[in-house]
Amino acid sequence: MNMLINYCKISFYFLIFISGSLFLMSMKFLLNDLVYFIEWEILSLQSMSIVMTFLFDWMSLMFMSFVLLISSLVIFYSNQYMEEDYNINRFILLVLMFVMSMMMLIISPNLISILLGWDGLGLVSYCLVIYFQNVKSYNAGMLTALSNRIGDVALLLAIAWMLNYGSWNYIFYLDMMKNNIEMMIIGALVMLAAMTKSAQIPFSSWLPAAMAAPTPVSALVHSSTLVTAGVYLLIRFNDLLMNWWMSQFLLLISGLTMFMAGLGANFEFDLKKIIALSTLSQLGLMMSILSMGFYKLAFFHLLTHALFKALLFMCAGSIIHNMKNSQDIRMMGGLSMSMPLTCSCFNVANLALCGMPFLAGFYSKDLILEMVMLSYVNIFVFFLFFFSTGLTVCYSFRLCFYSMTGDFNKSSLHPLNDSGWTMLFSICFLTIMAVIGGSILSWLMFLNPAMICLPLDMKMLTLFVCLFGGIIGYLLSNVSLFFINKALYYYNFTNFVGSMWFMPVISTLGVVNYPLKLGLYSYKSFDQGWSEFFGSQMIYFQLKNYSLYLQEFQKNNLKIYLLSYMLWFIILLMLVVMVN
Repeated sequence: MNMLINYCKISFYFLIFISGSLFLMSMKFLLNDLVYFIEWEILSLQSMSIVMTFLFDWMSLMFMSFVLLISSLVIFYSNQYMEEDYNINRFILLVLMFVMSMMMLIISPNLISILLGWDGLGLVSYCLVIYFQNVKSYNAGMLTALSNRIGDVALLLAIAWMLNYGSWNYIFYLDMMKNNIEMMIIGALVMLAAMTKSAQIPFSSWLPAAMAAPTPVSALVHSSTLVTAGVYLLIRFNDLLMNWWMSQFLLLISGLTMFMAGLGANFEFDLKKIIALSTLSQLGLMMSILSMGFYKLAFFHLLTHALFKALLFMCAGSIIHNMKNSQDIRMMGGLSMSMPLTCSCFNVANLALCGMPFLAGFYSKDLILEMVMLSYVNIFVFFLFFFSTGLTVCYSFRLCFYSMTGDFNKSSLHPLNDSGWTMLFSICFLTIMAVIGGSILSWLMFLNPAMICLPLDMKMLTLFVCLFGGIIGYLLSNVSLFFINKALYYYNFTNFVGSMWFMPVISTLGVVNYPLKLGLYSYKSFDQGWSEFFGSQMIYFQLKNYSLYLQEFQKNNLKIYLLSYMLWFIILLMLVVMVN
C-alpha cells in the first residue's frame, strides 16, 4: 500500500507545482498582453511537413492551471476515498490520461489536434464512468459515449469543411472569413460539438447519468473540465457566434437548459444528481452569456464555477463515504452535528453557487446578471436568467435543510465523523480557493472596473430573487410527521419536471425504440418470411423432392429398369433415324 500512497502523492506534487507555475505565467501573459504561437515540425519529408501547433496566451495558461490544480487535489483526495480499491493505480493513470487530453484540447489552435484531445476526453471519460463495473455504470457509460460521438462526428465534418481554406489552423481565418458561408457551416458544426460535450438540450441526459462514476471523477470530470470543454471551444470560436442567427438559437437552447436543470434539481433526492443538475444549470448560464457576446465573462464564470463545484462534489463524496454509500438526501439530516468541518465547507460551496456576496460565485454571477439587464434581450430570456437564478438558490437551500438540519434518518448507531486528513486537506484547500478565487480572478481579468448604471429596483432584483428562492427552498424542505406531499397532487407536472422534461427517456428509448421495432419487423418479414420461403427453405424442399424422385429410380425395381431401357432404346432409334 505504501507504494500506492506515494504514487498518488507524486502525482499530486507534480501537478500542483506545474499548476502554480502556469498560473504565474498566465499573470505575466495577461499583464503584458503576450501571445506565443509555437509551431513544432514533427516530420519533414521532401515537400511535405507535419507540424504541431500550440497557442499559449493568458486564457489557455490560466485554464490549464485551474484544471491541474483541481486534478492534483482530486488525486490526493482519491488516495483516501479509493484506498480500499485494489486497482487504484489504474484509476490514477486514467485520471492522468484525462488531464493530458484536456491539455491537448486547451493549447491547440488546430482542429486536428483539438479532435485528438476531444476524442481522448470522450474515451477516458467512458472508462471512468464504467469504473465500478455494474449494469447501471455500463448503461451510463454507453449513453455518455454515444452522446459525445455526435459531437465527434460534427468536429470531423468541421475538419472536412476546413479543407476549403488550405490549413486546419482555424485561428488564422476566424476574423477575416467570418462572413463566408463555409466558415458559418464550420461554426455551426463546432457549436453542435460544444452542445453535446456541455450537455445542452437535447443532449442533456448523459450528465446526470454519468454520476455512476466514482465521486472523485465527478469532482474533476463532470464539474470543472470535461463539461466545460465545449464552452472553452466556443470561447475560441466566439467571433463566429456573433452577427448571425446561431447566437440567438444558442441563447434560447442554453437558457432552456438552465431553466430545465434548475427545475429538475428541486424534485431530485439523489445527492450527486442534484449537484450534477446544478452543473448543467451553470453550463447553461455560461453558454447563454457567451452567445450574447461576453466571452470573457463566460470564461470568468467557468473558472470560478470549477472551484466551488469541485468542492461541492468532494464534500458530497465525503458525506456518501461516511453514510456507507447512501446518496438519498432523505436519509440524511443533522449532519452538521456529526461532520462539522465537512458541512461548513459544503455550505461555503453552496453559498458560492448561489452567488453569496464576496464568495467566488458572486463576482461572476452578479456581473453576468447585470450585463443581461444592460443588454438588449426580450422578456422571455430575461425571465429565464432570473428565474433560473432563483431556482439555483432554491435547490441549494433545500439540499442544506434536508442534509444539515433536523434528525439523522438512517440508523441510530452510526460512525459519522469528519473524514481523515487526506480528504479534508483537499476540501479545505478548495474552500479557501472558493472564498478568495473570485475576487483574485476579478482583479486580474478586469483591470478596469466596469461602469454599470442601473435603477435601484433592477440593482436589487438579483438579491430579491435569491432571497425569494431561499425562502421557497426552506418551505419545500420543511417536512414533518404526517406531512402530505404536495407534489403528489400535481403528479403529471411533477413527473414531467422531475424527469428533466423526459429527456433521458427520449434520448434512450425515443432514439432506439422505433429502429428496434423496424428491425424486428424486417427480420420477421424478410429474414424469417419471404427470404426464408423463397430462399433457403424453397431450395431445401426442392432438393428434398428431387432426391426422393431419384431414390425411386434407384430401388432396383424390374419395371423401372425395363421402362428406362425402352425409353433409351426409343431415343437412340430416333437419333439414328434423324441422322440417316
